[in-house]
Amino acid sequence: MAKPIESGVRREPNRATIVALGSILPVLLLGGWQLAGDMGWISTLLFPTPLTIAETFVRLVSGGELWMHLRISFVRAALGFALGAGLGLFFGLLVGLFRRAERSLDPSIQMIRMIPHLAVAPLFVLWFGIGEESKVLLIAKGAFFPLYINTFLGIRGADNKLFEVARVLGFSRAKQVMRLVIPSALPNILLGVRLSLGVAWLGLVVAELIASTSGIGYMMSDARQFNKTPVVFVGIILFALVGVLVDVFVRLLERRLLHWREGYKG
Repeated sequence: MAKPIESGVRREPNRATIVALGSILPVLLLGGWQLAGDMGWISTLLFPTPLTIAETFVRLVSGGELWMHLRISFVRAALGFALGAGLGLFFGLLVGLFRRAERSLDPSIQMIRMIPHLAVAPLFVLWFGIGEESKVLLIAKGAFFPLYINTFLGIRGADNKLFEVARVLGFSRAKQVMRLVIPSALPNILLGVRLSLGVAWLGLVVAELIASTSGIGYMMSDARQFNKTPVVFVGIILFALVGVLVDVFVRLLERRLLHWREGYKG
């Protein structure tokens, strides 16, 4: 009897299976961490157990302290990202579309890009004080460059044949940009948005740890001075969770805007 011909189509795992597979390693790590702390194999002062961290989290939430710091940090990150990413998109389009703009602006921008956050943070505090301006500008500096670079690369990576067709159809320069350039560069632009959000979140940590009187970074710095290690771990975990949630949101946006593009799924 002949064997049935296999279709070659692999069945995709359901959501529950994906969640279960992704939870194996974290559950094992947390279980081993808790066991090591309970058995005295590690110092609970330096490495508080997951249960201690969870209790600290509940206490901070119920007292309202955590929400206050989180709200302030989120507003700072949003303002800094909006400023930096907006300028990055504008200059990326400008430099990508005009060769003369690239020659005059790109060398200076690339030089500024190589200056580390920690090197300019003291200057920002000196120039703008310890208020919100220095923090927002430091975050904006980090958010600017990923979107600028990816927008530039996306525009320069557009197929020249598209512009030949546009000239045949009589498209104006503005119509070429809106109908051809931006849609063609959209995958790179969205990648730049993801990277800019990540760098903006990291810039927030630097800004709040150096000079701040509020925010998650300040809460962690204050806890470190008084050896409140569980609070530091709560801040670290919170930074990670918020960063992952923001990244998931951008990936969903990518899937919605780029549904026409086929990609390798592994």
